[in-house]
Amino acid sequence: MANSNDNNNEIVAEMHGFYRIYKDGQVERYIYQKSILLTYVSPLLDDPKNNISSKDVIISPHVSARLYLPKNTTNSTQKHPIIVYYHGGALVLGSAFFKTYHNYLNVLVSKANAIAISVEYRLAPEHDVTTIYEDSWTALQWVASHANEKKFTSDNEDPWIKNYGDFSRLSIIGDSAGGNIVYHMAMRAGREGGINEKVTINSSIFVCPYFLVPIENIEEHASYKNWLIISSPSEAGLHSPLINPLAENAPSLSQLGCSKMLLCFMEKDEYIPKEIGVRFVEGVKRSGWKGDLELIEVEGEGHCFQLASPEIEKSQDLIKRFAAFIQH
Repeated sequence: MANSNDNNNEIVAEMHGFYRIYKDGQVERYIYQKSILLTYVSPLLDDPKNNISSKDVIISPHVSARLYLPKNTTNSTQKHPIIVYYHGGALVLGSAFFKTYHNYLNVLVSKANAIAISVEYRLAPEHDVTTIYEDSWTALQWVASHANEKKFTSDNEDPWIKNYGDFSRLSIIGDSAGGNIVYHMAMRAGREGGINEKVTINSSIFVCPYFLVPIENIEEHASYKNWLIISSPSEAGLHSPLINPLAENAPSLSQLGCSKMLLCFMEKDEYIPKEIGVRFVEGVKRSGWKGDLELIEVEGEGHCFQLASPEIEKSQDLIKRFAAFIQH
């Protein structure tokens, strides 16, 4: 006869190669055991390779971040573009503190000569997907709160953002699941007239964003199967505007609250077919959104290839595109 512990250890859902969920609610993310890039690393106040300083901060009881600052900042009058970055991982994996993102943000910040706030948010399935959006909005509001004209208004403010951030050039960027988050942040900013009364989003960059729309064989993709596992029963399908920005009940894309958008898709993306990106761009154009829209397709590459190898020539070229978009 099986005991209760055996029942609790029963696997109730699994994404092969990535994670499994047990009956007792435990989540085993076994992909983390496969790559040194998916391990935690500490920040560095002195990174000689990219000339970047980094540190970790606590934003709220549930949200933290890693901050990056160019070391060529010499005085408090020098202002840098601000990047708020949301990591990927299908809304169930990943961390701002992983080696992958630490290495990548060092390169991106160096190329863009920007300040970056890489957000650590709670994950599904332990938390509802909407909790991820709330955590991400909390981080965005915290960054924007530094635009107050007073020198310091709370103990939770950070001097890097306060002294060196240019709030007229604030960008939100995300890859994969982070691209989905960027969409929801831009939509919320549009509904609310900005992040707060002083700050709006200048640019949004979506890299292989985790969207699902009705295209041929979409139900066979791992991204679709993952969504069925982590979403609430009422949202588990292509009808959900959380995952499908073109759904019948989704808000109009004309509400996107940013001045310009850059969409980046990969020709050989095994998780987010490039056709989804084309459909999204078409939807934005039909909506009457008034900003500037740019679409990049990288030939011959798979899902978010630039993260694992930010130093290779093709990644460098893409990062330079991102940097130019951020700076202007």
